[in-house]
Amino acid sequence: MKERKGARSIKDIPIDILNSLNRGELETVNLTEWLAVDQKMLLEHLLTEHNRKEYYIPLVEKISRLKKQTVNTVNEAIGTGILELSAKHNDHEIISLILRHPADLIRCWSAYTIGQNDQVTIEEMLGQIKKLAADKHFGVREISWMAVRPAITKNLSESLSILTDWTKAEDDHIRRFASESTRPRGVWCAHIEKLKQNPESGLIILEPLRSDPSKYVQDSVGNWLNDASKSQPVWVKNICERWMSECPAKETKYIFKRALRTIEKK
Repeated sequence: MKERKGARSIKDIPIDILNSLNRGELETVNLTEWLAVDQKMLLEHLLTEHNRKEYYIPLVEKISRLKKQTVNTVNEAIGTGILELSAKHNDHEIISLILRHPADLIRCWSAYTIGQNDQVTIEEMLGQIKKLAADKHFGVREISWMAVRPAITKNLSESLSILTDWTKAEDDHIRRFASESTRPRGVWCAHIEKLKQNPESGLIILEPLRSDPSKYVQDSVGNWLNDASKSQPVWVKNICERWMSECPAKETKYIFKRALRTIEKK
C-alpha cells in the first residue's frame, strides 16, 4: 500500500485504500487521493480513537456553516475548531496529537491550530510552523504556508526579516517556504498588496535564492517574480537582468525564464 503510485481518478482508487485513507491509516500519495479523502469520516475516526467523540458535532456544524466546502476550507474549519475546543476544554494533548499524526490531512489540520492562534507572536508562530514546512508530504507543506500567510501579511516586515534566515536552511523545503509564503499573488490565497506594489522589500528573501540548486525552490522564486511582474514589470525585468549579469548560472537562467513568462506573452 505504501509503495503505490496512486490512481489518476477518484473512481479508480481501490476501496481498501480509500477506507484506510478515511481512517487515517495511510498518507495520500497524490492529489487525486488527497481530494478523495472524506475529512468528516477521518475526523470521526480520530476523535473516536482518542476518546473525544463530543468534539465531533461542534466541528461538523462548523463545516456545515461554510459557504463553500473545499478540501482547503474544510481543513481550515476543522483546524480552527480544534484550536477553539482545545482552549475551551484545556486540552493541549489534542494539538500535539494531530501535529505528529501519521495521516497527512490530519497534520494539515494542525497547521491551522498554529496559523489561527492569535495568542502567539509572529516569531513564535513561524517557529511552530517550521516542522510542517519541512514535512515530507506535499499537501502538508502547502497548507503550512497557507495557514500562516494571513499573519505574515499582517506582520510583513518582521516576517520577511525572520524568513531571511530560512533561506539559508539546508532543507530545501524550508528555503522554499520562505519564498512561497510571501509571493505577492500566490495560489488559492489573498494577495499581499504591499508586495504587489513594492516588491523590492521581498529582495531579502529572493536574493539568497537566485541560484538555489533545488528546482523546487527555483520554481517558487520564478513564480514570486512572475507574480510581481503583473504589477511591476519593469522592476522584475531589471532584477532579472542584474541577476544574469552578476550570476549567469543555469539555475538563475531557469528562474529568469519563469519570472518573465507573463511579460513575454504580452
